Amino acid sequence: MTTTNDGHNGQLYSFKDLDLDGIDLDLEGLDLAELENLDVDAELAKFEAQERERIGLGGQKPVEHWVDVAAHPTFTAEERQQMTILSGGLSIAQDYLVQGALQGVGYKFIALDTPDNDSFRVGKEFGNRGQCNPTYFTVGNLVKHLVHLRNTGMSTDEIIRNHVFITAGACGPCRFGMYVTEYRKALRDAGFEGFRVLLFEQTGGIEAEDGKESQGLDLEAKFFIGLAKGAIIGDVLNLLFHRIKPYEVVEGAADEAMETAKKTLYDSFVNKTNLFVALFKAQRAFAKVEVDRTKVKPMVDVIGEFWAMTTEGEGNYFMHRYLEQEGAEIEVQILTTWILFLLWESKRDIERRLTLRGVDGGVYGLSEVSEPFQKYLKLRVADLAARGLFQVLAHSAGLFGFKLTNIDELAQITADFYNTELRGGKSYLEVGKLIFNAANRKSNMTLSIKPFGCMPSSGVSDGVQTTITELYPGLIFLPIETSGDGAVNVYSRVQMMLFKAKQAAERDVEDALHEYGMTMDEVKAFCERFPILNHPLFRPPHRRPTTAANMVELVGTLKHPVKAAKIAWKRLKERRNAVLYKTQPHKFNTAKPADSASGEANAGAVRASVANDKTLPLVN
Repeated sequence: MTTTNDGHNGQLYSFKDLDLDGIDLDLEGLDLAELENLDVDAELAKFEAQERERIGLGGQKPVEHWVDVAAHPTFTAEERQQMTILSGGLSIAQDYLVQGALQGVGYKFIALDTPDNDSFRVGKEFGNRGQCNPTYFTVGNLVKHLVHLRNTGMSTDEIIRNHVFITAGACGPCRFGMYVTEYRKALRDAGFEGFRVLLFEQTGGIEAEDGKESQGLDLEAKFFIGLAKGAIIGDVLNLLFHRIKPYEVVEGAADEAMETAKKTLYDSFVNKTNLFVALFKAQRAFAKVEVDRTKVKPMVDVIGEFWAMTTEGEGNYFMHRYLEQEGAEIEVQILTTWILFLLWESKRDIERRLTLRGVDGGVYGLSEVSEPFQKYLKLRVADLAARGLFQVLAHSAGLFGFKLTNIDELAQITADFYNTELRGGKSYLEVGKLIFNAANRKSNMTLSIKPFGCMPSSGVSDGVQTTITELYPGLIFLPIETSGDGAVNVYSRVQMMLFKAKQAAERDVEDALHEYGMTMDEVKAFCERFPILNHPLFRPPHRRPTTAANMVELVGTLKHPVKAAKIAWKRLKERRNAVLYKTQPHKFNTAKPADSASGEANAGAVRASVANDKTLPLVN
């Protein structure tokens, strides 16, 4: 019987239930009994066949769509002893420490070297056209490593049988979703047909048909804890290194301390010794670096597409090292922030579904009435655990005064410019970071690095950033695209904007000195009297973008406490009356010429809504 569902109370209706009174329908010759037994799908198929025959397509075979037959490869627990897991793609410190962490829990894990231009050329040779350059760098890096194994005497069959590559996998509006297919295509063309490439999100300890555990990755708590420790400690070391490196007195001392810290922590992971003892040893290594924080260095915040801003090689023109060589202090984005954002996404999905009258069975669906609250609670606990673990490890290693990003705050301040429901690339994080930097004077310059043609970053985020730069005059923002070549052009653009950032940093320091009536020689002399101020692990409180200006502020506060109190009171009053996070002017200009009264009412309603939000000050 052909029926319909009204979508509200689940009541089914037949054609007999239809009220046809008042409807001009020609029902003569219509057999309702036959209509009730009509097979709609069969009739549609019949109609399609007739139309195909009519337009000359009747003899063609149905289109057979391509399917990736190796979409779900795996390796068994029995293969684990001889299986070598290959991976990479994070910072140098993180790849190295994750390798140690996973070797410590029983895996034969090797982190590949940082991709270089040779990797890029190999990736271009075996890859498809039109891919973003992280694809060519990472795919080429894997192929290059396997070719090296083959050239040193290992047979192709042995390489395929005893090695597996693990990479991150996701789906979205950019080319990242095609990475795994690119890996398999390049491996096949390079002579490694059948080499297993696993997406991290698809692995897990599941049961095979024969009852044996089918997966070689045993995703237990110790696996994730070890992985998290390696990644988070890598974040901590990177932050510490980039805090100290620009101000080192003896060139290369910070690099030496970094290598010592990495080796100490790696050995601790592999040998399963006390990790906190290793962290304290790493702290002592950094504490030996002599620094001078009165050097005027512009603060450059590096944001952008995940791989392009994270890698430390030719994939982003050694940009981190280049900026420091050119006289800047940089702040890098960390993997921990991305983990917190993924947790925020899951919490947001639950919040959006809580008001639905029904449930759905999707990936983020809420299949049971009580499940949403359990899920939400688990995510909250995971968020707190990640933040707590980071701070414990950071303080143990000597990273003090670092506050993790408030993802909720970024979402709030970005909502007027960027739909926070969009999940491609870095979502709203790039836009939110630029707004946060501008409003809170966190940096002199923001540099956004992304692959050439990166749609979420270049096509969307950078378009929004033009509005942000208009709202905050004097904001220095530079987006650059990496393509595997053209380093000279990129360096030239960076140098031009970095020159402006240096001028801003110098003005910053001069303003601070003038405000407290001091000279830089007086500041240096005060720091010599109190060596704690020049301790490599010390961080002055944030008042201005540059570290040197913050040192001036701190010394001025200690030397002239009364004047410092007056300055603080003046700033507090200015901040209370100022608009911290600006919104788009057109947001409130909704009146139409023909209906100005209605437009004013709408604008007033929006103003009232914003006024009730304590996070976003009202735009006057």
